[in-house]
Amino acid sequence: MFEERGVPGIAVVTEPFRETGRAMATTWGLPGFRFLEVPHPIATLGAGDLDALAIRLVPRILEVLRA
Repeated sequence: MFEERGVPGIAVVTEPFRETGRAMATTWGLPGFRFLEVPHPIATLGAGDLDALAIRLVPRILEVLRA
């Protein structure tokens, strides 16, 4: 919905969900939607590890959004 309003967006997914995400984006009329892939799985990470991952991803997210 952000992209439709001109606000750049990105989805962070793990590798097994990349193709599903692309298919969903295409279905929603956004075939070029950007994805950033992170290692799988993340469900087993604790809150501290998830926070650390999110902090490490910020530069990559900004890079993708600016591209």
